[in-house]
Amino acid sequence: MSSKIRVLHVDDDDDIRVITKLAFSLDDGFDLEQCGSGVEALEKARVAPPDLLLLDMVMPGMDGAETWERLKSECGLSGTPVIFMSARAEQEFARKLLERGATAVITKPFDPMTLCDQIREALKPATGRGPAQPDNLLKFTA
Repeated sequence: MSSKIRVLHVDDDDDIRVITKLAFSLDDGFDLEQCGSGVEALEKARVAPPDLLLLDMVMPGMDGAETWERLKSECGLSGTPVIFMSARAEQEFARKLLERGATAVITKPFDPMTLCDQIREALKPATGRGPAQPDNLLKFTA
């Protein structure tokens, strides 16, 4: 049994997928599956349910929020952590996603050298201890 975290990354931007793939190639703790649309994400999640969803927010057709809702309802992923990646850096935008149950929001541009560390940090329970989180990682700290 693999101890790697199986990540489903959904982004319509080819360049972002390439950069994200590069970031994950630097860390052997993750198994990355990528796709370019919400529809493709639904197909892949049915075949191999991920441990983590990494979703772009702004995509044509089905945006990140709709993709998330459909993955939860159609693929049984309601308990799966979701991290949104978005160029929209407004606090209010991120707050609404977090209130709806997102684990974190990582703003673009992101540093591919630290992306996996940011994801690990986002997946940690909020304790109020430890180093400060990166400026582009937004999450609730209870």
